[in-house]
Amino acid sequence: MYCPVCGQQQISDETRFCSRCGFPLIGVSELISNRGVPAGSSILQSEPSAKKRGVKQGLFIFLLAFLVVPIVVIISIALRAEPFAAVFAAVLLTIGGLLRMAYALLFESGIPGQMTLEEKLLAASQRKTLKAPASAALPPNQTIPASDYVSPTTGAWRDTNELERDRIGSVTEGTTRLLEKESTDQ
Repeated sequence: MYCPVCGQQQISDETRFCSRCGFPLIGVSELISNRGVPAGSSILQSEPSAKKRGVKQGLFIFLLAFLVVPIVVIISIALRAEPFAAVFAAVLLTIGGLLRMAYALLFESGIPGQMTLEEKLLAASQRKTLKAPASAALPPNQTIPASDYVSPTTGAWRDTNELERDRIGSVTEGTTRLLEKESTDQ
């Protein structure tokens, strides 16, 4: 394989960059093996895009109205019935076909092989329901039996009167003493 920029012959077809100019050769070997057509190209794929399929379906439904409605009219005349079924079929098929085409043009992807809007939403909802975050679960149940409770021994608790005896003074009193000491020293 040769570099398409500088013409340097490469040692292997798996070479990622040209040894002379540094051109990325990642897709070049793929192009050579497919005779110049990229692997993901629509030329090699015969599957139409979701948008194209949707427009075709809508057009088919719309044109189906021109076949179904006369047949329903003929049947309603033969049965001497009101033409409600013919009107219903005409409205349903024409509006349904037009709506299907509009939906395909507005919401479906034009890239062949890409997921449709419904498939994307379904996949996202399945990922969310199947993959619950670990933080959403409650912790395991932990109980401590009442028999394990031991009341504190005497002397282990401090009485509030003991706190008053141990009190050295408040921060304000200490600061005032320091300021008075400094003023007497000067």
